[in-house]
Amino acid sequence: MSVQAGLALPEAIIKITMKKLIVLLALLAAFPPLSTDMYLASIPLLVQKWHQSLATVNLTLVCFFVTYCVFLLIYGPLSDRFGRRPPLIVGISLYVVACIFCAAAGNILTMIVARAVQGAGAAAASAMAFAICKDRFDGHLRQRIFIQLGIIVAAAPMAAPVIGSWAIKLVSWRLVFIIQALLGGITLLGVLRMPESLPKASAQGFSQVAASYLRLFGNLPYILLALTFAVTGVPLFAFIAGSSDIYITRLGYNEQQFGYFFGLNAAAFLIAPIVFTRMIRRFSLIPLLTVAFTGMLGAAALMLCPWIPAPWRIFVPMWLLTFSFSFSRPPSNNLILEQVDSDVGAASSFMVFIFFITGAVAMWTISLHWEDKITVLAWLGVAASAITILSWLLINRFFVLRQPLRQGS
Repeated sequence: MSVQAGLALPEAIIKITMKKLIVLLALLAAFPPLSTDMYLASIPLLVQKWHQSLATVNLTLVCFFVTYCVFLLIYGPLSDRFGRRPPLIVGISLYVVACIFCAAAGNILTMIVARAVQGAGAAAASAMAFAICKDRFDGHLRQRIFIQLGIIVAAAPMAAPVIGSWAIKLVSWRLVFIIQALLGGITLLGVLRMPESLPKASAQGFSQVAASYLRLFGNLPYILLALTFAVTGVPLFAFIAGSSDIYITRLGYNEQQFGYFFGLNAAAFLIAPIVFTRMIRRFSLIPLLTVAFTGMLGAAALMLCPWIPAPWRIFVPMWLLTFSFSFSRPPSNNLILEQVDSDVGAASSFMVFIFFITGAVAMWTISLHWEDKITVLAWLGVAASAITILSWLLINRFFVLRQPLRQGS
């Protein structure tokens, strides 16, 4: 734990405080899956209810991530200038209000606008979660915290579609957004009780702090890693946007069955970080990440096999791809931030920004009218994984990356 986190506190109180902080950080990091996966089963319903095309209804996903990405870049410098808590309080409050408008939406335009505002609020949570980790924890401990967050946050994409599908069946799709508003309110209460984590806010003006993005672009290891690891999310985001159409509309499963398929796939998010914690004790980080990216490529290629019957042609390869992705994601985030000494809020924001803006493009791509979306999803996975592997090998060839110290170093 960093000095400020444990300053003059008894050990028992330190442990309790850290546990509460980890839970709060997990809630913050879980805002994107809670805001998307819980809502997925209602997309085919809204297509029929409002007589809109799938591409139009999927704008509620795409616009969420577009505004989410834009506001990530705003919250980062704001948090470096004024501290982590003020942007969090404003952003989460905006999120809760937007959830209420989503629940009350009577047409697709209202829903798209409300979802865009929801994305603007949710961005504060994601941007600050990683920055607070960087503020409060150092090196190897921060990597452990990232892995713990990965395990906790894995519960969100597992539980969210199941909760959403049952809320739709028992009450209405509107209940999904009421649940999201309640979770946002609980998180807001936690932030109000959280002490400020930034040891010293920047004395520079906002325009000067915003120039931190220019400084970050001069940090080649950071920027290349952020761009490379962002590509890994392409097949995952495409799956999020296309899964309900594939399972419900094309394969004929109902909303509850879709929720179970999606939740079982998300179980890979929970298992992979646990496996990583064991593997990192025996092997170094760089070869482990290389194996993970190769696993993504192999899983995507498996999806191209037409002789595998539905639904296993999508379920099994996507589970393996999700496992490989989740195995690499927490240490990848930590490795990116390990290259940065200052402008941490901006660095955290840009890292999440480029990841989700790439994902928004993948969501839009899979939403187009494709005859065989499973094949399109497979090729997106193959292309993204191949680009990631090539870039990763080149980065390691030409740069010496700063890595988190092993425990006991």
